[in-house]
Amino acid sequence: MFRIGHYGVSLALYAPLGGLLLAGGHSTAAVAGGAVVCWLAMLPDLDHRLPGISHRGPTHTLAFVALVGGAVWAAASAGSSAAGLGGLAVGPVGFPAFAGGIAGFAVLAHIVGDLLTPMGVALLWPVSGHRYTLSLTPADNTAWNYGLFALGVFATAAAAYLGVAAATDGAVPLVSL
Repeated sequence: MFRIGHYGVSLALYAPLGGLLLAGGHSTAAVAGGAVVCWLAMLPDLDHRLPGISHRGPTHTLAFVALVGGAVWAAASAGSSAAGLGGLAVGPVGFPAFAGGIAGFAVLAHIVGDLLTPMGVALLWPVSGHRYTLSLTPADNTAWNYGLFALGVFATAAAAYLGVAAATDGAVPLVSL
């Protein structure tokens, strides 16, 4: 999948969470979470630059999701404690949990994008080398990549609209005259 397709999948998957954060009055967390999900959208493809690591190998697994989420949680915990910000909250949870959760989510969104392609991913590596795929489109299909991006932008806009409307007055106008 191209970078633009991964951005689209990431946005589409994050949109409901971002909308819920907006509806709960956590606009900074919603925007920051979306930005981080997009920023880390290509992290699993770091394997292109690592010698001895095959593409869609260890960096495209649930183990890597847990590793990234756990490492970011640990770093955020240590950093916030060292800065005297141990009780810092982002949205409805503490900063370390939010940071680790969003980082893991970003990696998981990338993997979901690659599940759409015939090559698939070995989700359960190192337990199993079986590759899982939905085989919907080749990774290099330009129409699918841009279509997924458009879907992500639309989902994000819809979630933002609904989330802000819910936060402001609880009513979602379907038509404004």
